[in-house]
Amino acid sequence: MAGFQLRLETDRDRDGIEELLLAAFPTALEAHLVQMLREDDDVVYSLVASERTGVVGHALFSRMPAPAGTLALGPVAVTAPRRRQGIAAALIRAGLEHAKADAWEAAIVLGDPSYYRRFGFSREAVRRMSCRYAGPNLMGLALTRTAFSGSHIEYAPAFTKVEDSP
Repeated sequence: MAGFQLRLETDRDRDGIEELLLAAFPTALEAHLVQMLREDDDVVYSLVASERTGVVGHALFSRMPAPAGTLALGPVAVTAPRRRQGIAAALIRAGLEHAKADAWEAAIVLGDPSYYRRFGFSREAVRRMSCRYAGPNLMGLALTRTAFSGSHIEYAPAFTKVEDSP
C-alpha cells in the first residue's frame, strides 16, 4: 500500500479528481455528481490518494437529509494501473475514521455488497427503511448506537438532479 499519500482534497486536486472520475466510470455522471454536491455544499469529506504524478484515488462522503447525522459514501474511484492495491479501502477507512471522530451517526453506500461488507456495511442495517435506491446494493453502517432511528433514507438533492440531467 506504499507509494501514495492519503489526505483531504485541496482546490488544486479538483481537476485531477475530475479526470480520475471521467476515466474510471463509463459516463460523466459521477464527475457531474461530485460537482453538484460541491455546488450545493453537501460534501463533507473528499479524500484523495496522491502520488507525485497526481491523484490516483478518490472517495467522497456527502451529507444526507435523512436519517439525520448520516453520510453517503460515493463515488469511490482509483486509476486503472493502481487498482487492487488497497487504495480504495484506505480511502474508505480514512473517511469512516473522520466520520467517527466528528460524531456522524452512520454511513450509507450503494455498491457491491461483497466489497463493502469488509468495512462493516450491511443490508440488514437499512432493510426496514424506505429509499428510492432500495435493493440489494443499498447498505448502511452504524457509527453510533442511535444510528438509523428513522424510517426513510434520503440522498442529497444532487443525486436526483444528476439522474434527471441529460
